[in-house]
Amino acid sequence: MKNSTKLLTVIMVVALLTILPLFAQGQNENPAKTEETNELIIYSPNSELLISTLIPMFEKESGIKCEIISAGTGELLKRIESEKNMPYADVLFGGTYNAHLQHLDCFEEYVSPNDQYLIPQYQNKTKKVTSYVLDGNVILVNTNLIGDIKVEGYADLLNPQLKGKIAHADASASSSAFNHVANMLLDFGNNDYNDPAGWEFVRKFLINLDGKIASGSGAVHRSVADGEYVVGLTWEDPAVDYIRNGVAPVKVVHPKEGAQYAPSATAIIKDAKNLKNAQIFVDFLLSEKAQSAIGANLNNRPLRVGVSSADYMVPIEDIKLVTEQTEYIIEHKADIVAKYIDTLTSI
Repeated sequence: MKNSTKLLTVIMVVALLTILPLFAQGQNENPAKTEETNELIIYSPNSELLISTLIPMFEKESGIKCEIISAGTGELLKRIESEKNMPYADVLFGGTYNAHLQHLDCFEEYVSPNDQYLIPQYQNKTKKVTSYVLDGNVILVNTNLIGDIKVEGYADLLNPQLKGKIAHADASASSSAFNHVANMLLDFGNNDYNDPAGWEFVRKFLINLDGKIASGSGAVHRSVADGEYVVGLTWEDPAVDYIRNGVAPVKVVHPKEGAQYAPSATAIIKDAKNLKNAQIFVDFLLSEKAQSAIGANLNNRPLRVGVSSADYMVPIEDIKLVTEQTEYIIEHKADIVAKYIDTLTSI
């Protein structure tokens, strides 16, 4: 009897030792955590048109569902910085290339296989920041108000007849306004941001604003389209949209002295939860399909070799270009902004 009891006890112990690990394994198993997700969370400062064109295409092609959180580039970068230990989003989609470069530690390394098909000068040399479209500085002119005043470039904005009639945002707060000031410094300062001649031109331009500073980048092009101002310093995307849709009496002028064009970029946020999906998204942006859609339907210029811009865009070869000195701007932007503020407040 005692031997039977001992044998039964041994059998029960062996059974428990066999079953308990399996039970524990079943209790800890969580398919939601082990399987790849079907989501992508995107921070983006991009226009509604760009988002509504590209994101549905990506969702349909990839089967990945996107959540879009829209805000300004500066605000989103601050949010990414504050979320470093627990990132909410996976991708920053949009914003200037320079803005991304100033926050490289916030991004994952990734070079898309499609990067090789971009125009060589815009390929991903940082291993983190991917350029996907090109946008540039333009002057927007209200054709109902301009009359006989000639506006072909920045120099024409010093015309006394335009005093107080020029829309321009604060270059210490607006990236598009800063880009125009930097553009002027290169055009009139012998390609040197510190040349006194360039800063003298900026001073004369600011005088002709007559103390009127637009509340923000968007207010510049809207105020020209609405007839509040005769001319405004803005960027190509929203300016071309007015003409394309025929909603305002405006024309776009590319500064004859030289217009600065720079890429918009995307990057994968460091420690992104949906890393694989983020990589698929970057690949999509550089694909022939997405770049062709940009060229055919949007007001931006695609960067993939062999893909043309839409017929309503002025061919890039017909625009005199000035090259931004990217590394210098990254290192010395604060100095330029400080000098701009000093110049503005001294008037």
